[in-house]
Amino acid sequence: MQPAKLGYGSGEIVHGEGDTIMGQGTIWLRGLSLMILSASLNMPSRAQEKQASNLQTSMPGLNLMPVPARVQVGTGNLKIDAGFTVALTGHTDARLNGAAQRFIERLAKQTGLLMATRPVNGTKATLVVRVDHDSKPVQELGEDESYVLEVSSNGATITAPNDLGALHGLQTFLQLVSISPDGFVAAAVNIKDTPRFPWRGLMIDAARHFIPPEVLRRNIDGMEAVKMNVFHWHLSENQGFRVESRKFPKLHEMGSNGLYYTQEEILGLIAYARERGIRVVPEFDLPGHSTAWFVGHPELASAPGPFTIERQWGVFDPAFDPTNEKVYKFLDEFIGEMAKLFPDHFFHVGGDEVNGKQWDANPKIQEFIRAHGLKGNAGLQLYFNKKLQGIVSKRGKSMVGWDEVLDPTLPKDIVIQSWRGQASLAEAAKQGYRGILSHGYYLDLGWSAARHYAVDPMGDAASGLSAEEKQRILGGESCMWSEYVNAENIDSRIWPRNAAIAERLWSPQEVRDPASMYARMHVLSAQLEWLGLTHQHNYTRMLHRLAGAASAEEFNALRTLADVVEPVKDYGREETAAGPATSETPLNRVVDAIPLESRVAREFGETVDKYVAANCHDATLAAQLRAQLILWRDNDAKLQPLAQRSFLVKEVAATSQDLAAVASVGLAALDALEHGGNTDEAWKAQQSAVIQEAQKPKGQLLLMPAPAIQKLIEVVSAGGSCAAAKQ
Repeated sequence: MQPAKLGYGSGEIVHGEGDTIMGQGTIWLRGLSLMILSASLNMPSRAQEKQASNLQTSMPGLNLMPVPARVQVGTGNLKIDAGFTVALTGHTDARLNGAAQRFIERLAKQTGLLMATRPVNGTKATLVVRVDHDSKPVQELGEDESYVLEVSSNGATITAPNDLGALHGLQTFLQLVSISPDGFVAAAVNIKDTPRFPWRGLMIDAARHFIPPEVLRRNIDGMEAVKMNVFHWHLSENQGFRVESRKFPKLHEMGSNGLYYTQEEILGLIAYARERGIRVVPEFDLPGHSTAWFVGHPELASAPGPFTIERQWGVFDPAFDPTNEKVYKFLDEFIGEMAKLFPDHFFHVGGDEVNGKQWDANPKIQEFIRAHGLKGNAGLQLYFNKKLQGIVSKRGKSMVGWDEVLDPTLPKDIVIQSWRGQASLAEAAKQGYRGILSHGYYLDLGWSAARHYAVDPMGDAASGLSAEEKQRILGGESCMWSEYVNAENIDSRIWPRNAAIAERLWSPQEVRDPASMYARMHVLSAQLEWLGLTHQHNYTRMLHRLAGAASAEEFNALRTLADVVEPVKDYGREETAAGPATSETPLNRVVDAIPLESRVAREFGETVDKYVAANCHDATLAAQLRAQLILWRDNDAKLQPLAQRSFLVKEVAATSQDLAAVASVGLAALDALEHGGNTDEAWKAQQSAVIQEAQKPKGQLLLMPAPAIQKLIEVVSAGGSCAAAKQ
């Protein structure tokens, strides 16, 4: 994986105390700058798109993410004080009690108030949670996750068919809480909510770099906050086998460098996830991505050993031998052991990126292909997949595989996870297979939240599917591959951008205004830190490591630079003159510390766009731009002394100089727009050359304000006419 409808929203959405704005299927949320039509499978009409883009209003404090299916905004607020209490009525169990207690503890952290930390009896509590019945003992795909949340100045209720909906309702309530002149309050609302898709997952690769259990737990807390419900745990790779096997102890003893999860730790994490409404789906990748299996069991491979754990990244040759019956006996026993350990109905077997080199070089395997009339290596992998599916099914599980496993001769019980494109997801649905989308949701590629947000499982490729075929698209999963992440920086690679994908999978399809998404995601990002996530905190800590005994001015200069750079995108980190990184390479550079998306640079670009839209005549915007550019121009002089003392900061010294240079270009462009001057073609070429040089990656970093400053040059070159520049 290296490149690269159940429960729809309900109908009427209203605004105010009960007045419908546009009739059935419409929502207007003040503060969200968006409109939601009914969450059907069809794309909105052009008229609906126009209405959605024209609706602009505000509601301070309402920052819900993901956006619910139906919201009615009321009047007034519910006061949140030290006397706040929660009561559970109807069905109750240990999971609900635990959820209520966590809710109160988090609310106390958010507000700093001293609150009773346990639910109370009776219906006189501030918040009453009413649940009809229990959910399944082992959480299942497609269980009802709906809830109704009603908040008024007199109190609040959450009503849900089962505890899954109640868990989601509690998270929504926490997002309603804000500070006001009179204290902490929760906005008065009536919310009826249900997810668009039943499969809303996050995959974490714990095999390339081992991710400790406590790090996984805090990310599961983050998943609960944004209503994701599947934790896909990638557990075997060329670089490590991460699960204790009591039947085959050589797997973890020889294939993990001592970094693996004990079965007790696994059971604990599964229980932890279930308490938060999250299923755990394990993945053991085969027949490729399998070197670590063969360190202890070379007899399973298609070439003779010995094998060693791989330290580098990429697609490697070792693969299981599909012609060896002992392989299937081994896998039958192993999968039997893992099936008992992992209770979820789905079992992921990988199946991607088999390069076939060991198969090609093995005469016995080639003879097997000819004798069985198989169509080359693809036919051999299909043979393997059929045998593997039988083993998985025998253990009471449904097989999940990456889209390379798709073949119409496989049983329809399998699930296809598409990483190569939406077309393969649609093709799987046409052939009768259920599927989930990960193409476009690879968090490690460093894409902006807006780019992930624009990808939809029901995109253009699904437009030709029948209603029955569309039902087979179960949702999607974001993916965090771990070549360049560890326990210290993984949170910043997942959050807060993962919240945009969570919203895409939960909220109605028409919720897709990037400006609204970013505004709400910024608020959520701070809230996630209360859960123990470290995406903001560790960024600062890692910069302090880089800076060493720096002065406050020097550290601030480093932070100023770090705030406007991003790592190179896609697989750019693998293209380096310094040689390939390995699993033993320290992740302690600037490129490892910074977020994958620069908020400062994005907001600077937005300010430039507003300035251009105002025909460059807005003095307030011009002053904002000038102040920012002066800060950047003068920053390099403050940073260079630190670069001489820190080898890690020295790596970004050239990028710091580039920032100063492009800032000077931006100031020259503003001067030209305000006062005129020599701005002929030679001037434009000279300034553009500075921008072009600054846009070349250095230290595996991209200088993100450069394109916006280039836009100012274009405005000047158009004779100072912003309208002409936009054309």
